[in-house]
Amino acid sequence: MQKEVHKFLQYLEHEKNCSPHTLESYSRDLRQFRDYLREYARGGREISPGEIGISILRSYLGRMKMAEYSRATIARKMSVLRSFFRFLVREEILEANPMAGIVTPKQEKNLPRFLGVEEMDRLLSAPPEDTLLGLRDRAIMEVLYGGGIRVSELVSLNVRDVDPIGEVVKVRGKGKKERLSPIGLRAVNALMEYMKYLKEKKRGDPLFISGRGRRLGRDDVRLIFDRYLKKAALGGRVSPHVIRHSFATHLLDAGADLRSVQELLGHESISTTQRYTHVTTERLKRAYEKSHPRA
Repeated sequence: MQKEVHKFLQYLEHEKNCSPHTLESYSRDLRQFRDYLREYARGGREISPGEIGISILRSYLGRMKMAEYSRATIARKMSVLRSFFRFLVREEILEANPMAGIVTPKQEKNLPRFLGVEEMDRLLSAPPEDTLLGLRDRAIMEVLYGGGIRVSELVSLNVRDVDPIGEVVKVRGKGKKERLSPIGLRAVNALMEYMKYLKEKKRGDPLFISGRGRRLGRDDVRLIFDRYLKKAALGGRVSPHVIRHSFATHLLDAGADLRSVQELLGHESISTTQRYTHVTTERLKRAYEKSHPRA
């Protein structure tokens, strides 16, 4: 199946314009499935795609449940297989998608976690303003919150992507789609203070760099975020993505319409953005139940 997997990943990269992160995720999930097939066949024999039927897939699904994978993880892995077999049908390698008879477990409907406005202010004020790295970290936090952009979009920014006059940055989102993201005056000011100290900056250079001059990665931003989360006394195990959740929630709380928030977040589907309305609705319910005499 290795040849078919390679063709599928090439298709995702060149025709679907998937990001390196997505490609690595798909490759990892398919590699895990291939390992399971070898175990299922016993003796290390390779099972061809044409031999994969509903019984094998149900067995694989059962193995993941026994291993206590979360519903979200199982759903993602099964979605990868569904896409892979759909590709093989399209390429006429298979006549039918064996995943057609598999029902994926329903995912838990967890509401996005977010920080309140006061908590967000504490986090944004945590980086020091008297060091270069402090200025960089403050700019990172302000751009993440000011634009609601993804961490993957932030770390791919180059110097030329910043438009301080228009108060926007050009980001490359999922599927390598570009959009202009407003970031606001505070984020622009933080960026300008940081960029004053970038040595010999060229338009194509990475915007956010380490002390040694290399482009920051997602893991670097996670470490930076954790440091200031602790400094701001904001407990809990949360990822930098909570800033994006906070951005959307605060906009909706202030009366922004759903379509505008959808565009700002770069969501293709309005249903993805709608989960933030559930957050605001739940907050209203709690306020009502706490305050109304007949609740």
